[in-house]
Amino acid sequence: MGFADAYLLKAGLRESLIQTDPHSDLKIIVAIPANNESGLERCLDSLFMAATLLKQAAGSSVHAEVLILVNAAADAPSAILEQNLSTLSEAEDWIARHPHPFVDFHIWLDHSFEKKEAGVGTARKILMDEAARRFNRIGNDSGVIACFDADALVDPNYFRSLAAHFFAGENSESLEGCSIYFEHPLEGSLYPRAVYEAITQYELHLRYYLEALRSTTYPHAYHTVGSSFAVRASVYCLEGGMNRRKAGEDFYFIQKLAQRGQWSECNATRVIPSPRPSDRVPFGTGRAVKELLRDADSSGMIPALKTYHQDPFEILRRLFLRIDDIYADRFSMEELPEELPEVLSNFLDLQEFTGAMEEIRSNTSSTEAFRKRFWRWFSMFRIMKFLHHAREQGYPDVEVGVAAQGFLSLGKQHSNRDLLEIFRKRQGV
Repeated sequence: MGFADAYLLKAGLRESLIQTDPHSDLKIIVAIPANNESGLERCLDSLFMAATLLKQAAGSSVHAEVLILVNAAADAPSAILEQNLSTLSEAEDWIARHPHPFVDFHIWLDHSFEKKEAGVGTARKILMDEAARRFNRIGNDSGVIACFDADALVDPNYFRSLAAHFFAGENSESLEGCSIYFEHPLEGSLYPRAVYEAITQYELHLRYYLEALRSTTYPHAYHTVGSSFAVRASVYCLEGGMNRRKAGEDFYFIQKLAQRGQWSECNATRVIPSPRPSDRVPFGTGRAVKELLRDADSSGMIPALKTYHQDPFEILRRLFLRIDDIYADRFSMEELPEELPEVLSNFLDLQEFTGAMEEIRSNTSSTEAFRKRFWRWFSMFRIMKFLHHAREQGYPDVEVGVAAQGFLSLGKQHSNRDLLEIFRKRQGV
């Protein structure tokens, strides 16, 4: 019985999409959902270039596959369905003209999505299920499923770096997944200047938020960008596969897997997501850029993007430093220390914190075990709920440049671009 059989039988959304057997050295599969895309060939060109460095990667032969699902709801506007047909035809022609010894490209069209299931989560799940099925056919439970977007690009060492990260390092066998380093383009001729100004602010927000989150001592803080992560096939199946959310599917999926304790970062390569505006999902990069452009003044100047106030992160840090006291029952909500403000005590009351901690203490026999369950309870999602609570209780959002400048404790005023470069250096290699 294969490692993915039970999962696919219980939770797989489609039957097998590829009838031919995988290459025996298949180790990496890239999953790309495409909806209403017109630039897929640039994405494929980028991956094709990266495949040229796969020979003898990680000290052994490494083969890769790229799976593309051109998708839409059955009742999608005719313009979207027509664009998808054009995308499929152009990509099939591209694949026919680009045979490669180390990577195989596969593409399908699916316009059968019901309205309730149509979205990026369902498309990612279908592709990742097929990837698990491919690895299952050759008994490779350590195979890597990488998520990507149809409008993104990669550095030439993308495949080689993933192979080295998961198969060649001293502790690589224990790694279950990773967030991959990314950088949005900040200049160029493809988009108006305002788009690059907007994406600079949005990426600064993402990087400031990650650094602020890590400052609390929360141990599972990673970027959750849909085009920039990878997971072992076996772990994907063990955790029930990708969710089917229409937005935020990457956030929930990565957080669930990161809490297992073997998530990591691959900073040796780079994904280059698109900065373009979009309204296909209710939040995220494309929507944030679109809203900033929409709110530009008559001269074309976009407004300052707002992000979380820095103080609530510091408040959380003070609580998280008391985990051992909470386990030893030396932390009393009735005698809440002065260093933990009312905004936190009110939130903890709303979350029934005391009862939750009593339940966790009664079912753990060591500080280590308590910590593991504490972080499962005080997850990134609950942290976000606190940040939203604090926003309403006297800690309003602030301009992202102001927040980043304050977090870095810089005396001299820096531009958003300069601040972003500082964060990139902190979070990259």
